[in-house]
Amino acid sequence: MRNERQLISSGSPFEQEIGYSRAVVDGDWVFVSGTTGYDYSTMTISDDIAEQTEQCLLNISKVLEEAGSGLADIVRVLYIVKDAAEFKNCWPALKKYLGDVRPAATMIAAGLADEKMKIEIQVTARKA
Repeated sequence: MRNERQLISSGSPFEQEIGYSRAVVDGDWVFVSGTTGYDYSTMTISDDIAEQTEQCLLNISKVLEEAGSGLADIVRVLYIVKDAAEFKNCWPALKKYLGDVRPAATMIAAGLADEKMKIEIQVTARKA
């Protein structure tokens, strides 16, 4: 029997435009798309990578909760930063939210979709 897939949307029209979901729940797994540091309630983003990292993790926490999971259930994380030299500035927020979770992780440096973005975080989690 095939598992039911649940698509979770942030409400962004961009999701429909290019065909993706904020997250997909498939069985016991939750796959969260790359998440940026925008505060979706105000549609603002900090210029500081540390603050963007904190907001990314708050955004991820919210979608994981909607999926029946949480930050403690993350098993894999991909960090995409615009400037690898700035990654160290993210470490305090990463330790705060994931220090005890210690998921498998990879960091790459690459261009991001918006000049204001300094980090994007993608995670895979198990349902709680």
